[in-house]
Amino acid sequence: MCVFLLFWYLPLQKRMKVVTQAKAAQALAIAKGASDGRQLPVVMEQLQELRTMLESYEANIPEQNTFGGFLGRVTDLMNENNLKEQQITPGEEVKADNFNCIPISIRCKGELAQIFKLYRQLQAFDRLIRIEQVKLFNDVGYKGQVSMETKAIIYYRAKVG
Repeated sequence: MCVFLLFWYLPLQKRMKVVTQAKAAQALAIAKGASDGRQLPVVMEQLQELRTMLESYEANIPEQNTFGGFLGRVTDLMNENNLKEQQITPGEEVKADNFNCIPISIRCKGELAQIFKLYRQLQAFDRLIRIEQVKLFNDVGYKGQVSMETKAIIYYRAKVG
């Protein structure tokens, strides 16, 4: 009876325990795979939305450097919003493989509502503009005038070849 217990029953019990654990691990992996499989259509839909957004994103980057036209449009918007002390200063152009960018500094003075309207109009541009920093300063006499300083970057496609 001892020989049976030591050499056959106990090793068999250890193997049964290992097999039971492996079976539980496989069942868990199968359940995880099934759960992931149900998420696949959602992920594919999100991927398609991102691809659509990327296409429109790249469409907002012009083929050539139209910096002069951009400056004219911003100046027109500032005039339209009756902003004073207008100053647009370009920085040094940064060149990369696919896209080049020009940092710009925009300063003006006006009422807060006029400045926010300018930002909404800049956001509606058909050109990609990344606003990096905005500083608003109230006037000394608190008469409703706000000075605005903005650091932004505009992009255009690099010429290949």
